[in-house]
Amino acid sequence: TEACRQAANIRDFATEVAWETGLHVEVISAEEEARLALAGCRPLLGGEEPHALLFDIGGGSTEVIWLDTSGPPRILDTLSLPVGVVTLAERYHGGGLTASDYEAVIAEFRPDLVAFDRSNGISAQIARGAVQMVGSSGTVTTLAGINMGLARYDRSLVDGSWLLQSDAVGVSRRLLELGLEARGRLPCIGRDRADLVVGGCALLEAIVTLWPVPRLRVADRGV
Repeated sequence: TEACRQAANIRDFATEVAWETGLHVEVISAEEEARLALAGCRPLLGGEEPHALLFDIGGGSTEVIWLDTSGPPRILDTLSLPVGVVTLAERYHGGGLTASDYEAVIAEFRPDLVAFDRSNGISAQIARGAVQMVGSSGTVTTLAGINMGLARYDRSLVDGSWLLQSDAVGVSRRLLELGLEARGRLPCIGRDRADLVVGGCALLEAIVTLWPVPRLRVADRGV
């Protein structure tokens, strides 16, 4: 979605797709992407808290959605960061982030998150215990599967599970210390995603350390 939003030649691309396949590409906005993410994750917003933070770390963008959950979930505000696991892998040596690279990613996007926090008073609501958190992305599901010690990824066990933020950060830091080859041998990652996961971990850590909700709901669903 973000790649198509940014591409200067999107009309040519869409025309070629239509010519070759008969399919008509619709490039959705960041706001529509947030709405669809909420629609996919709505069943997991089951807490009694009147607010929720939903985030989705994608390949080319990261969506953060601030919700009123005192009734039917309603979007109050959204933030779309034009970066995801693929863009970070391309930027940092094919996904081989160093410890300094990892901290640089957190520092780069922290100001946008802080501004979003201030405009919505999110930290104050978290301090009152009034916020639930849902994470929807391959990064979150991968961390949950590793934390469970799964011999292979199992959606039926991961989707809807809970992940302590302390465990999310701890597993993220362990993955950072491993090289690409070692990460590729982990059953919940594999060689095809070994170059992507650590960038996602840095984005996740930027989110959860700013907003210290004790645990987050894991969603293998969304857009």
